[in-house]
Amino acid sequence: MNSVSNLKFGFSPCPNDTYILDAIVNKHIDCRDINFDFFVSDVEVLNQKAFNEELDITKLSFHAWLKVHSKYILLNSGSALGRGCGPLLISKKTLNINKLTEYSVAIPGKNTTANLLLNIF
Repeated sequence: MNSVSNLKFGFSPCPNDTYILDAIVNKHIDCRDINFDFFVSDVEVLNQKAFNEELDITKLSFHAWLKVHSKYILLNSGSALGRGCGPLLISKKTLNINKLTEYSVAIPGKNTTANLLLNIF
């Protein structure tokens, strides 16, 4: 008798995630006895779900993963962080980078890599 695994799988609605996971979500891949309960939300919500251990598999910010690395294994594929590919700081007008602390900057979430890098640099 086969046992069926039900795994809670979180990912974001960003094009990278939806493209990569399309075959699993739409059952074009035989996952045998594994069933997924998908949860789609922005990365900060996914980070919080991981902190609360609510998801078995999830997309995470690198910053958030550092806080839960003992509970989640980092895969060697699927990463979207690298030199020259974001996060980006954009503005309607020219900013003086030396006066960045004088500006309001929107972030995608407190535990995101974008926020971590903004605070470092």
